[in-house]
Amino acid sequence: MSAEYILALDYGEKRIGVAIAHQIARLPRPLTTLATTDTVLNGIRDIIAQENIGLVVVGLPRGMDGGYTQQTRAAETFAEQLGAVVDVPVELADETLTSIDAEATLAGTAYSKGDIDAQAATLILERYLAEHPAERSAA
Repeated sequence: MSAEYILALDYGEKRIGVAIAHQIARLPRPLTTLATTDTVLNGIRDIIAQENIGLVVVGLPRGMDGGYTQQTRAAETFAEQLGAVVDVPVELADETLTSIDAEATLAGTAYSKGDIDAQAATLILERYLAEHPAERSAA
C-alpha cells in the first residue's frame, strides 16, 4: 500500500505544530503539537509510521524582507536531521506569517500556544498543496 498522507511541521524552539492531509482529498487539518525535545525526531518517525505518511513538509521561516534569519537556519537544520532518520521525502515550504494567520483563525475561541502551532502547520500544508496541484491519472 502506498503512503496516503502528507505531514506538515511548524518547527519552533519549544514546540512543533503538526498537521496532516490526505494526498487525494487534500484537506489539511491540525493533528497535534509536539515538544521540541531530544526525542522529537523519534516521535515524528512514529507519526509517519502510524499515519501512513509519504511526504513531510517543514515550514521555512524567513525575515520580513524575505531573507534568512537564525530561525530559518534552525528549521533547515531540523529538516536535514529529520530527513536523515525517516524513509520519506522531507521538503521545505514557505511559512511566512502563518503563526499570525493561525492566531487570527483561532480568534474568538479558547486556544493555547500549541493550538496556534498546529494551526500554523495546517496553513503551511494548505499553501504547499495550493502550490503543488494533485497529479491527475488518466481515466
